[in-house]
Amino acid sequence: MRLPDIREADVSGKTVLVRADLNVPMQNGRVTDATRIVRFAPTVSALLARGASVVVMSHLGRPDGVANPVLSLAPVARALAAELGRDVRFINDCVGEVAERVTRSLPPGSVAMLENLRFHAGEEEDDRSLALMLSVNGDLYVNDAFSCSHRAHASTHAIVPLMPAYAGPSLLAEIEALSRVLDAPERPAAALVGGSKVSTKIGVLRHITNKVDRLIIGGGMANTFLAALGANMGRSLYEPDAIIIARRVLDQARRNGCEVILPSDLVVASEFAAHAPHQVVDAGSVPPDAMALDVGPETVARIVAALEASRTLLWNGPLGAFELKPFGAATFAVARKVAELTAMGRLVSVAGGGDTAAALGAAEVADRFTYLSTAGGAFLECIEGRTLPGVEALKSHNEVLEDS
Repeated sequence: MRLPDIREADVSGKTVLVRADLNVPMQNGRVTDATRIVRFAPTVSALLARGASVVVMSHLGRPDGVANPVLSLAPVARALAAELGRDVRFINDCVGEVAERVTRSLPPGSVAMLENLRFHAGEEEDDRSLALMLSVNGDLYVNDAFSCSHRAHASTHAIVPLMPAYAGPSLLAEIEALSRVLDAPERPAAALVGGSKVSTKIGVLRHITNKVDRLIIGGGMANTFLAALGANMGRSLYEPDAIIIARRVLDQARRNGCEVILPSDLVVASEFAAHAPHQVVDAGSVPPDAMALDVGPETVARIVAALEASRTLLWNGPLGAFELKPFGAATFAVARKVAELTAMGRLVSVAGGGDTAAALGAAEVADRFTYLSTAGGAFLECIEGRTLPGVEALKSHNEVLEDS
């Protein structure tokens, strides 16, 4: 996919309007997790170093089109200023006379941040009128918010045809990483898909069996697959209504020559609680009063062997209830093995999803994968093979420019 790259544009002396995803956790008016700010800051710094001024726009929370001071981006502007080591001027609206006056007079090397886009209902309605008002805040537009690009909103979709539009380095890095594992992976390629429910990842499972050589299934969704094969799952979380879907996924994988690795042993407990008494049982015979909370050591060994025989891995979802000790043992062991193989140059590892990022962080290997996506819904929709409106808009815009 050829997207216009802001790193190839002339930005000197121009005001660059950047759509970021700075929807960060907040408590009592303070940012409690600045990961997205830290990852976005280099985009701003690079533009400033090239002689541009930068206007940042983002959303925060779900204000439903109504201005809400609790969801103001003012604290985020202060956190970005601290990360950049320079002032960030906060503008108390994203459109209108004040915003236009400030953004049009920004000197090169300066940064401003607009107020929460979602204070205007037109943002989530992909309203062209709002997009027009946003567009006057810059000379060039940059989408550096891959995690917001699965929605057709005014700031990611309607605005693109209205001004010179480019992809930012963070968005391009996401696309490149996903293309590396989905479109042209080094073979053999594997996918590890976990999480609680098959129903939330039907599209992922169906699409991925056409892309990889091995599909490793863990987490609560593995219980549904085991039940589909006739296993007794006791009180384990599984979806009776999704058993037919699980069987279809297994049939599709078989037709595509994709090996499916399901748990052969499970760690079970009688209650969903940290440090609950537990035991390892065969995956086909969970006791009636027990529930599966992790995969067992035999399964971990099989997964590790599969990874050692693979060259590419796409990971989405944990293998067990990693947030409860000791039921993260399998997830952490596999994560550390992936990090080891990546460091040795034997595996290209791309992971994404909120729970996945949290699990890899808990395993202390988040920075040892080839790429870790901070996107949630956009990551999932991409690996489902769906078109992302924000990305498609940039692609179509670029094709029009190349043809003109």
